[in-house]
Amino acid sequence: MDAHVTSALEGGVLELRIDRPEKKNALTRPMYAALANALVAAADNPAVRCVLLCGSGDGFCAGNDLADFVSGAPPLGEDSPSRRFLRAISTHPKPIVAAVQGAAVGIGTTMLLHCDLVVLAEGTRLSLPFVKLGLVPEAASSLLLPRLAGHQRAAEMMLLGEPIDAATAREIGLANRVVPEAALMETARELAGKLAAQAPTALRLTKALLKSATTGVAERMDEEGQHFTAQLQSAEFKKAVAAFFEKRRPDFSGPDFSKPG
Repeated sequence: MDAHVTSALEGGVLELRIDRPEKKNALTRPMYAALANALVAAADNPAVRCVLLCGSGDGFCAGNDLADFVSGAPPLGEDSPSRRFLRAISTHPKPIVAAVQGAAVGIGTTMLLHCDLVVLAEGTRLSLPFVKLGLVPEAASSLLLPRLAGHQRAAEMMLLGEPIDAATAREIGLANRVVPEAALMETARELAGKLAAQAPTALRLTKALLKSATTGVAERMDEEGQHFTAQLQSAEFKKAVAAFFEKRRPDFSGPDFSKPG
């Protein structure tokens, strides 16, 4: 782990913290590498059921450290740490929750498009100042943001580069919840804990379906049907049904649920 990225695993939730508050959590190459390595390891670790991304101090992430843009290898080269991070977060098989406060700039905002649940503190400001810097968007945000918010909203954010507030971000679909800053981590951890308690294979398969490239209704029905049929034979389904009839919550911990189905 890089000194500016910390991790802690508890109750099936891997908490990844961007920890460079003196620089508003601006990301450097070593930090990208640490985040990428942690996400790749989490994907293969059965003890990790969910990932929670957060930032230290009064800001979530101020984007890429500009010093990296003017020195060294291209920041988005095929094997660059930032490209590895983007591949890891965009293809991660397990749910990712983000807890965001203060400023989320550039990749601090675009990475949220690859998270499954996003919680914003009330004072959060999100901005995409790429054009202002003579650059273009990254992280497939030019594809994903218009799908989410519509062309005009996406164009306003990307062409003007002006920040939006937390309420607007929720309105256009960039966030699930907006809460007082004092409740941010508690809310995000509660959501992550709920995800971690779900049937793990069903959770991963549902996320995969939500992100599937299949666009036809019939094709998606076939894809869902294959997984649905397989899950009917799973230990997860049997455990859930037994708990339902016994009027209790199912417990998906233990060796039967430690490996992908």
